[in-house]
Amino acid sequence: MDKIILLGDEAVALAAIHSGLAAAYSYPGTPASEIMEFLIRQPGNGEKYVAKWCVNEKVAMEEALGASFAGQRAMVSFKHVGLNVAADPFMNAAITGANGGLVVVSADDPGFHSSQNEQDSRYYGDFARILCLEPANHQEAYDLTREAFDLSEKFGLPVMIRLVTRLAHSRAPVAVREPRGKNQNPKYGYGPDWTLLPANARRRYQELLGRQKDLKNYAENCLFNELSPGEKGSRSGVVVTGLAYNYFREFYNRLALKPAFLKIATYPFPEQKLLKLIEQIDELTVIEEGYPFIERFIRGVAGLPGKVIRGKMDGTIPASGELTPEIVAKALDLPVKTGLSTGDFRLPARPPQLCPGCPHGDTYKALNEALQGYDRANVFSDIGCYTLGALPPYKAIQTCVCMGASVSMAKGGAEAGVYPSVAVIGDSTFAHSGLTPLFDAVYSNTDMTVIILDNGTVAMTGAQPSFGTGEPLDRLLIGLGINKDHLRVIIPLPKNHQLNTGIIREELAYHGLSVIIARRECIQILGDKKRS
Repeated sequence: MDKIILLGDEAVALAAIHSGLAAAYSYPGTPASEIMEFLIRQPGNGEKYVAKWCVNEKVAMEEALGASFAGQRAMVSFKHVGLNVAADPFMNAAITGANGGLVVVSADDPGFHSSQNEQDSRYYGDFARILCLEPANHQEAYDLTREAFDLSEKFGLPVMIRLVTRLAHSRAPVAVREPRGKNQNPKYGYGPDWTLLPANARRRYQELLGRQKDLKNYAENCLFNELSPGEKGSRSGVVVTGLAYNYFREFYNRLALKPAFLKIATYPFPEQKLLKLIEQIDELTVIEEGYPFIERFIRGVAGLPGKVIRGKMDGTIPASGELTPEIVAKALDLPVKTGLSTGDFRLPARPPQLCPGCPHGDTYKALNEALQGYDRANVFSDIGCYTLGALPPYKAIQTCVCMGASVSMAKGGAEAGVYPSVAVIGDSTFAHSGLTPLFDAVYSNTDMTVIILDNGTVAMTGAQPSFGTGEPLDRLLIGLGINKDHLRVIIPLPKNHQLNTGIIREELAYHGLSVIIARRECIQILGDKKRS
């Protein structure tokens, strides 16, 4: 087997290609973006496959489901909060089932590196009652992804792969195996199984429940779930999942008496292996990245009488944030290395900033000036580079919740008395989730102003293509019913500051719905074009 140095994301992507991938869909979001970027760069397994960015995660999930319906192997990937957007088709895909192998990759972000929460996708897998696989390292990311496609077709269900930031964005050598081709005689999904009328859905759900024993049996026999008995005389045990296994193994040989341990890579988890571990120990430490998912199952309501359970729920391990070697060493009662003391010396904070010359900065300067004199104004913002407008020197926005929420919250705020009520949203985010709330505002002619920051790309996640930019965006807004007299386009440049401030003031004063497009190309994209 050849070895290739890969990101965790790339290991998943390459495994999908080697599994006979026919189609892959995604919406960019850290830490998952590199999966699709790798797929787009590769020539494929001697033949072409579809690899496309989509307008949002729900669409990506549905397109992958359509490819599975046609009997071909498909993958959809996004970050953890993207799974929220895709939750409707994701949950229902467990009811329709899968024809061609369907793999759903959700990359979680413990520690909030680039996200507004650190939710744990394992709960979604459990919620949908499908199989979730969690690799501990890059090799497992490759191997488990290949296995996921086979398991999806074996059980007739989607299979989830759960990644975390540290695995997705680190590199390691991966041994790759002989690729297989696409499905040659695909099974099509005609018939009532894929038409989720209540009568069909009830029957299909019973079939899904009937598969649970098969999923549990797989977990008990899966080679990636490892039960080690520990040394004689040891009465302590460890349950460890996913990436946390690497930290545990780092310290394992330093332990005076090696504990029994259970490494878990599948959900449902191997219950019999867990019970066997519990039988032989008095004290159990649970180490997992994310929420105390396994720990809650083990504790139940009353815990395990006569046994001590340690983990996130009792404070042995922090309830939030990424695991680190130091955290795991402390949980294993090992000494923790400390660095040199810096005394009273403190490094100045260096918060992220908009790039020098960014068009968003010029827009915010004009907006701030236009809002002077209003004491009940509020600027509702959205997910993107422009969220940095909350920080100095701009301090231009007051909210950022989720994709598209700026428009919805501005409408609700306006109807509750906020004036002027302003929404700031990027072109890609507008296409992702801003269309429907704007349609709502058009219907009500809400007294609000929407500013669409059109920089021509999905800048925050690596300059992927935008679905809502340029002249097509203008035509779309007219088609939605925006009054042409109150659809304005400004060019955010320092030389246009007074002109832009005046236009914004005019639209703030208008009592009805107005939309301003601030259009100038992302400074990074423009620089790349000039260099090329």
